[in-house]
Amino acid sequence: MSRQAIVTNKVAAAIGPFSIGVRAGGFVFLSGQVALDPVSGKLIAGDVSAQTEQVFRNIAAVLDASGKSFADVVKTAVFLADMKDFAAMNAIYARHFEAPFPARTTIAVAGLPLGAAVEIEVMVGP
Repeated sequence: MSRQAIVTNKVAAAIGPFSIGVRAGGFVFLSGQVALDPVSGKLIAGDVSAQTEQVFRNIAAVLDASGKSFADVVKTAVFLADMKDFAAMNAIYARHFEAPFPARTTIAVAGLPLGAAVEIEVMVGP
């Protein structure tokens, strides 16, 4: 199976040796997005709500570059630096998906890249 990197200048460059997204076998896999400003490449200031909004703007840009949208997402994984932020993140999350909602995992972690409060990855089916 061949892999094709998804590329866009509408999000900050990857901060490591990985692609922001990959198309393979009809599926699209997006790397986890944190709230990086697409111009400065720096983590935006703000609480988990502000960061979650930026994460969804970044996800939308990568989905668009792959020819997909939030309606095509089948699975997400949400990583929170503090589970106390669950309700605030969930309120923003709920505005981006419609029923039937994607399957989802939400995990509290010890830390996220650049000190982010939230990171979200998505997977799109064929």
